[in-house]
Amino acid sequence: MIQEFKDGGDIMWFLLACAVGGIALSIERAYTLTFRLRLNVKRFGQELMDTIGKSDVKAGIDLCNGTKSPAARVLAAALEKVDQGKTVVEDSIVRTGASELAFLDRGMALIAGLTTVAPFFGFLGTVTGMISAFKAVAAVGEVEATVVASGIAEALITTKWGLVIASPLAIVYILFQGRVNGYLRDMETASGELVDFLMARGLIKGN
Repeated sequence: MIQEFKDGGDIMWFLLACAVGGIALSIERAYTLTFRLRLNVKRFGQELMDTIGKSDVKAGIDLCNGTKSPAARVLAAALEKVDQGKTVVEDSIVRTGASELAFLDRGMALIAGLTTVAPFFGFLGTVTGMISAFKAVAAVGEVEATVVASGIAEALITTKWGLVIASPLAIVYILFQGRVNGYLRDMETASGELVDFLMARGLIKGN
């Protein structure tokens, strides 16, 4: 691998930066999404409505505040506005949800960007490698395997590593984005069910 890095030329440094950045972002996102999205939103939503039904809205807010989860923060924001009407409650859900989405999506655009940039660097290495090969041919005036070998090696090595870096990152991005999207769908469903529950109980004042 070290020899390939040397044979790949200067472009390999850019590919190394992509690899290091991609690994760091993937680890951070894996940690964040694993621990922040542990909550079963559907189950928590039902538990929240049961708590409010048995006690009051204040008990529901306390339950949400005691639960470290984006969904709990969104539902707590809704409960805190019940005395201001349905429209304010729904606006609070949207604003808080947007804030939580920004946190969950943090770094995802960079991972997606690296999956695009890494192959480009690989193809750039292909071009520079072929240019080196043709320059070598021009210098000696004839085509010999030993003359063009280093240039072709550079071309193939950078292409290889560009794809090797981008492929796993693309898979990671798809998995993480699917996890976030699924969580957001559950959060939207729980929010809608909570609003309907509060309306049915007459706990939301006004429109």
